[in-house]
Amino acid sequence: METLIPTINRLQEVFLTVGAEFIQLPQIVVVGSQSSGKSSVLESLVGRDFLPRGSGIVTRRPLVLQLINVAPQQERLKIENGVKAEEWGTFLHCKNQVFTDFQEIRQEIEVETGRSSGDNKGISPEPIYLKIFSPKVLNLTLVDLPGITKVPVGDQPEDIEAQVQEMIVSFISNPNSLILAVSPANSDLATSDALKLAREVDPDGRRTLLVVSKLDLMDAGTDALEVLLGRVIPVRLGIIGVVNRSQHDINTQKSMEDSGRDEQAFLQRHYPSLASRAGSRYLAKTLSRLLMHHIRDCLPDLKTRVTILSTQYQTRLNSYGQPVEDHSATLLQIVTKFASNYCNTIEGTAGYIQTTELCGGARVCYIFHETFGRTLQSIDPLGGLTELDILTAIRNATGPRPALFVPEIAFELLVKRQMKRLEEPSLRCVELVHEELQRIIQHCSSYSTQELLRFPKLHDSIVEVVTGLLRKRLPITNEMVHNLVAIELAYINTKHPDFTDAAQVSASVNSQQTEGIDAGKRWKNEKVAEEKAPAGGFGSPARGHAINLLDTALPVSRKLSAREQRDCEVIQRLIKSYFLIVRKSIQDSVPKTVMHFLVNFVKEHLQSELVGQLYKQNLLQELLIESQDTAQQRTEVAQMLEALKKANNIISEIRETHLW
Repeated sequence: METLIPTINRLQEVFLTVGAEFIQLPQIVVVGSQSSGKSSVLESLVGRDFLPRGSGIVTRRPLVLQLINVAPQQERLKIENGVKAEEWGTFLHCKNQVFTDFQEIRQEIEVETGRSSGDNKGISPEPIYLKIFSPKVLNLTLVDLPGITKVPVGDQPEDIEAQVQEMIVSFISNPNSLILAVSPANSDLATSDALKLAREVDPDGRRTLLVVSKLDLMDAGTDALEVLLGRVIPVRLGIIGVVNRSQHDINTQKSMEDSGRDEQAFLQRHYPSLASRAGSRYLAKTLSRLLMHHIRDCLPDLKTRVTILSTQYQTRLNSYGQPVEDHSATLLQIVTKFASNYCNTIEGTAGYIQTTELCGGARVCYIFHETFGRTLQSIDPLGGLTELDILTAIRNATGPRPALFVPEIAFELLVKRQMKRLEEPSLRCVELVHEELQRIIQHCSSYSTQELLRFPKLHDSIVEVVTGLLRKRLPITNEMVHNLVAIELAYINTKHPDFTDAAQVSASVNSQQTEGIDAGKRWKNEKVAEEKAPAGGFGSPARGHAINLLDTALPVSRKLSAREQRDCEVIQRLIKSYFLIVRKSIQDSVPKTVMHFLVNFVKEHLQSELVGQLYKQNLLQELLIESQDTAQQRTEVAQMLEALKKANNIISEIRETHLW
């Protein structure tokens, strides 16, 4: 059990070298208001005067104090002047410097506090680490924090109270810490700020020990017996009363031994029933015992935490890779792996598969069959084509002669116009696939090739090469898709097996127009309407007025004759039949063209293009320069991993029998 506290001290030293603040080690945190006697309590535990004193906030930085018990025969030689020392101290920030004069320790604390916190009584969360070696102390690890204050003094910031409380809570919130709440006996315990903060983070009181200081300063005729017995406010870990040294004792430099004897004499006179369970000496033993048991309870979880962190940091270190030795091999390895991951992403065989969105080949398939396919299906074969457009085309195709049959040239003219509407969505399909191939570059850079992130210059060069290859293939693919539509426009194959015969269409339309009374009536009505039409169209001009026939506007819409309706319907059926044939062909041939000229070409030539552009002796050194962040992170992770391994070894040195 005695080895547990030194073990924690060693762990603290290991983690301090790498700034591992996320490792929460067991320690005792001293909390109290200003002038509550915190400093006197700590000095009584050490048996020496070494803490700064004065008015207002004196402790302005956390002081992590490690007390280490050494046997008298383990006396060390002070480095300077070869003076022997029975007790000495060392600071973490003063490498290889030993302090045997405790007045110098006090001065060093004041100087170091001013360096970080300034001279305006402000506070700083940066701890000061002090070790004290002495045969008179018990093994303890304590943290002395600034006293709780209410009103800013001098140049202190207005929110000094909030700053102090925030600092205290950050330390006592550590579930592995014990809280030593110091409250003076001459004040009401119900208003103790230290107990209030302790209750906030430790409502069950499992980590809180109360020290009632200044027992000798209570009003005459009163005592703290009820408080010390826990009848006023119970505290689970106990309540211990102590007698602090007075200012007169400090001024006259009364020794700690004499102060300890006077304290025991006072307790025997005023609290004889509690004298054996009160005083600074009993407090030191109690704290040492509580801390050892607390460490015993925390150590299994701490070991598990260190093991998990070691695994995580080892994984991080592996992801950063080793420093480059063979530049040629490294470059080829990275380029080959990138090209392989790029192709695997297209094929859907990559080791990393996203579950949030489609990417790679799956996205290309979606573009072909969902986006492009549905867009073509949504195009109306007769969209934008009115009956008046059809009649105009028929008349223009027949010239000055009235047509006996539907002219074939009118059909070709109109169907080509509709077929051209397939070109825009086809080119848009190429553009979407090109964008997805661009996205795969970033996808591979982010997820598949961690080594690539180490070399920003190489990463940018690879992205540039692949982007350039895609940029070169895009106009070629667009040209081929444009040619697909041009090929269809070049020759209208009316003998296509799936094309409806024009004669059959005409016969079908004629059969639907039955001869009958209704038809005769319609014909007569049309004739009567034509005879009654005002003389302003193709009739005789009014007498005395000349009319320019070329200025006569064609009607925007009018009722079609039976002959015109038949001709329009025949043309519409033929256009729809042929358009569907061409649309089916385009829907099949465009994806094939994109795959051949863009996707498959990039897959087949990607690696050779990368090697040809980047594998050059004059570029190797430049491309494989690591980023400063990567090198720094590798160093920090390696140091943290080494610290975790040391911590694991330190914990493993403790036999299981020591824990019970």
